Amino acid sequence: MELKEILYGLEKIKAKGELNLDIPNVVSNSKEVKPGDMFVVINGFEANGEEYIGEAIKNGAKVIMAQYDIDKNIILSIPNEVTIILVENVRHALAIVACNFYKNPSRKFKLIGVTGTKGKTTTTYMIKDMLEKQGIKVGLIGTICTYINGKSLGDNDRTTPESLELQKLFRMMADEGCQVVVMEVSSQSLKLSRVDGCEFDIGIFTNFSEDHISEKEHPDMEDYFNSKVKLLKMCKYCYVNIDNIYTAKLPNLLPDSSIKTYGVDNPANLIAKDITVTNTTADFKVKINDRNERVKVGIPGRFSVYNALAAICVGTQLGCSTENIKEALLNVRVPGRSELIDNKKELKVMIDYAHSPESLENILQSAKEYTIGNVICVFGCGGDRDALKRPIMGEIAGKLANYTIITSDNPRTEDPESIVNQIEEGIKKTKGKYECIVDRREAIEKAIKMERKNDIVIIAGKGHELTQEINHKKYPFCEKEIVQEIIENL
Repeated sequence: MELKEILYGLEKIKAKGELNLDIPNVVSNSKEVKPGDMFVVINGFEANGEEYIGEAIKNGAKVIMAQYDIDKNIILSIPNEVTIILVENVRHALAIVACNFYKNPSRKFKLIGVTGTKGKTTTTYMIKDMLEKQGIKVGLIGTICTYINGKSLGDNDRTTPESLELQKLFRMMADEGCQVVVMEVSSQSLKLSRVDGCEFDIGIFTNFSEDHISEKEHPDMEDYFNSKVKLLKMCKYCYVNIDNIYTAKLPNLLPDSSIKTYGVDNPANLIAKDITVTNTTADFKVKINDRNERVKVGIPGRFSVYNALAAICVGTQLGCSTENIKEALLNVRVPGRSELIDNKKELKVMIDYAHSPESLENILQSAKEYTIGNVICVFGCGGDRDALKRPIMGEIAGKLANYTIITSDNPRTEDPESIVNQIEEGIKKTKGKYECIVDRREAIEKAIKMERKNDIVIIAGKGHELTQEINHKKYPFCEKEIVQEIIENL
């Protein structure tokens, strides 16, 4: 593609060198550069992109794009035959460049973005299943994996891909005839401009609570909230949870946006009533396509009602029949989200991705409502993430679970024992029974061996994840397989 086409729509560009160039590819990883490519310099939290300019040029880069504040000495060291493009915000520029390079694929289908602290993954799966039952070709991008027309492309490393990868996926989806693409949109992706240039039709804000507050994520709750609000500003139509104190403010905060609401406890455009929760389902009454219906969701918990309401809003807007909506919600299954593990002894063991105070409280409170016996909780907190939530989550587990085993999650570069100790500070404030077992597999095994008839073991924090991250290395750790193996050997 012509360089001028790639740069279309970017403002305040400073350029030095030849602009009449044909660019075979745009990359942000110097190792992937091939002769003639454009290399975009991105500074990450742990690596400085400027350090890789030399390698990119050695590999054949003909264009270097960087931010205004790049070291002037580095600029001077770039050979004259290499074109230099400087921009005000390189992450925003990369997103626009990616849209241009892949010919703005998000204009070829209806794009639905789902943001919120909790419920993003489950809501996107519900929407996907509804639309597919209606015969609509669907693409999905999210925390667990990417799907194109029902086919999985494999596991994802992050909730929302970097802009180049995202637009490449969109191009594939457009070429495969996807009519709708539903995606999880993380606060980080909004803050770091990964979705800039995308043309969203519908946006959902599921809820908001404390999470992702750390040096490498958001400095405070205000920054976290404002990052998520950016999605709704990009959408033609929006649906928000009226029962959450933060998202309830959105209709007034964004008076120029087309916002409708859903909820249980407050007046809303779509309301669920007469809710019943069991250990396998949640069912409720709701108006779908102008008729009152009884809906059953195949995922237990009150929070499932909210996710279902958000999905119903989208399903009805896009023309799904009542029958297809109800069937999709009954049969929806999301890996690692309130997932009961099949096993030969019929023990109740649930894995869930709950890794924030509110999500842990929701899953434990929900389990207490339908469990006759004890609720045994196994959880930890990830390293290099919000440390303030650790004692809060310890206190929640101590109050709600009958027995808690505090363990390691993804410690990353932190000392796992130190993280466990911080969680323990919170549980000490309660009368809850607990113990600390840093090794996560040992902790899971201890919990399962404790379980008696009518009890439930809830293993929270990792859900669908297949690895344990320790000091920049990822080790195989599939909790579903681990649980089944432990039970097999009982």
